[in-house]
Amino acid sequence: MSQFPRAKDLDELERQTDPATLLDKEYRILATNALYRDVFHRGREMAGGTCYEASHGFDLPCDQSGECCPLKSSIHSGALEHMLHIHHLPGGKEYVIVEVSPIRDQQGEIIYYKETLRQTLIASAEPKASGLVGVSPKFIHMLDEVHKVARASVPVLLLGESGTGKELIARALHDASDRADQPFVTVECSGLSETLFESELFGHCKGAFTGALSDKEGLVEIVRGGTLFMDEIGDVPLSLQVKLLRLLESHTYRKVGETKTRKANFRLLCATNCDLDAMMNQGRFRKDLYFRISTYPIHLPPLRDRTQDIGLLARSILLRIAPDQDIALSDEAEKLLTFHPFPGNIRELVNLLERARIKSNGQTLAPIHFPGLAEQQAIHPAAEEAFPSWFSSGGAVSFKEMEKRYLQYLLAKFPGSRRELADQLGVSERTLTRKIASLSP
Repeated sequence: MSQFPRAKDLDELERQTDPATLLDKEYRILATNALYRDVFHRGREMAGGTCYEASHGFDLPCDQSGECCPLKSSIHSGALEHMLHIHHLPGGKEYVIVEVSPIRDQQGEIIYYKETLRQTLIASAEPKASGLVGVSPKFIHMLDEVHKVARASVPVLLLGESGTGKELIARALHDASDRADQPFVTVECSGLSETLFESELFGHCKGAFTGALSDKEGLVEIVRGGTLFMDEIGDVPLSLQVKLLRLLESHTYRKVGETKTRKANFRLLCATNCDLDAMMNQGRFRKDLYFRISTYPIHLPPLRDRTQDIGLLARSILLRIAPDQDIALSDEAEKLLTFHPFPGNIRELVNLLERARIKSNGQTLAPIHFPGLAEQQAIHPAAEEAFPSWFSSGGAVSFKEMEKRYLQYLLAKFPGSRRELADQLGVSERTLTRKIASLSP
């Protein structure tokens, strides 16, 4: 593989409208454009180093550090590959969409790879008072799905437990789409009667029914050109589902009390915490409507599967609910929250932090400010089961399982911070964080 980029490729690199580099298959940076240097490295030239050092501060390539590597994937496939990565930048950690594509010579042989990087503003890897935050593998996977489908004008169905942030994800899909400068309109499907549903969605004419004292625009009219988010789509009564299906198939509608047919123009997003498969089997949800709304399903992970994000989410929530108070979590309180199963997900975390903030007279939230959790986790179940009588019973476990149980025990019993625990274990804090994330089911 050539180590000396061709002049035409260097010129093309500089003409790129996004930060870009040229890489060889050994992860070495062969060249960079001015945008890459300015955006990511404050003007410093990074050619000669490796991409994993420049972007992540890693000592080893991403695929050897517990993360996916788009360069490695492109080497294997010989085609363009893209992934969502967290890059360590001068201003902190940020999400970056990385695209890697091979560059070939006249004989069709790959001589190096072009890496293009685009920052995404819909999520943060640092505490932030609004929007999406997270760094766990399941969060990153979900965010990658959002980016894949955001610019495609196809219906998206968001599936997840109550409190997992479906409206935030819907907003992120809208903000990353080509319709971002158009309206984002939410329809709360729960509890709407047939008359109210039609009037809310399609609008009505004066005198269409008792109480219709003036013309009213419907949400389909208001959202024109934008995104319509139908929350709790599983709660739409069967009698109304056919009317919704007609709107989605014909892209037309009529106001209540009007004969004129109007054209609809919106991108549809839906969300539910219901089991739509079970509802279809029971005849409570139309299969034709399901296939119309679920072109691209995205599953939102529950908070118990995002334990690595709990501290980051908590700090972000505190920034939102108490922006002027500079409230922080103690390491012990963060550990307490990490072990809680959170049946109410992020909504429950918000409630716990609000309550703890009120109970606290200072700027640090300690376990004493979460009395319910402290009582439940006096000894965490994982710690009780961490060291069963492996030897006295004559049984044995794998080294991987032993490491998992030992880590559960340490997380429950170690009195210091994660950084201190990592130091005592002789690993980096990043490695420890990755191993903690792997404990999630």
